[in-house]
Amino acid sequence: MKFSLCIGAYPGKDEIWHLEKVREHGLHGLEYYAWWELPDLRRTAREQERIGVGICAVCTKFISLVDETLSEAYIAALRETIEACKILHVSSIISQTGNVLPDVPREQQRQTMVETLKRCAPLLEQAGVVLEVEPLNGLVDHPGHFLQRSDESVEVIDQVGSPHVKLLFDVYHQQITEGNVIRNATGYRDRINHYHIADNPGRKEPGTGELNYVNILKAIRETGFAGFVGLECGFTTHPDEALEAFKRDVLVPAGIPLAT
Repeated sequence: MKFSLCIGAYPGKDEIWHLEKVREHGLHGLEYYAWWELPDLRRTAREQERIGVGICAVCTKFISLVDETLSEAYIAALRETIEACKILHVSSIISQTGNVLPDVPREQQRQTMVETLKRCAPLLEQAGVVLEVEPLNGLVDHPGHFLQRSDESVEVIDQVGSPHVKLLFDVYHQQITEGNVIRNATGYRDRINHYHIADNPGRKEPGTGELNYVNILKAIRETGFAGFVGLECGFTTHPDEALEAFKRDVLVPAGIPLAT
């Protein structure tokens, strides 16, 4: 199990600053979503090599997966993202799904998503990259987002049928949407490529809300998961202090050494 910091953890600081902090805290990677905002991808790649840790996930340029009129644009944007991943040595691309189209039957929208992702699969397989579909909660943060529940998301992943199209399971979002976090986070383990964590309410660092992250992370670890768990959260104290508290109060009791 590896842990990643997300860009914005240190407000106003660039990706190089964040990568230095990833190394300082013994973490394993940085999630930098809007890769197209990086001024020089090759410079970032050189800095990653110098620092010894790198960007582990980016987002594709957002275009709705449920609108069939945007399928070609989505695939074109994915091609661009794959090329950026090659330069940055990134193996995971995060994708949201877009909002529900009110005048189109839900099943038609879901089938559009499946068919578009099927067309993406060969591109991903050739590049050795995994596209991670992320359900988001519609109650607090993303009203109208198409995919919200983990069970429906897994149905989509299964219909696509590629090991290069998987699920990003965000514990914060799924706690709000459906609860049953440990059951779903471990029960769908073979479809999950990546986890995000933040506490609820507030979306701050684990240990500040109602979620028992000692038990959650212990349960995920016991499945044999060896991928990234991203700290996609704000912080109630200085980020350095919050990260040290997370390691001390969550990872140590969960029996998770950062060296793995």
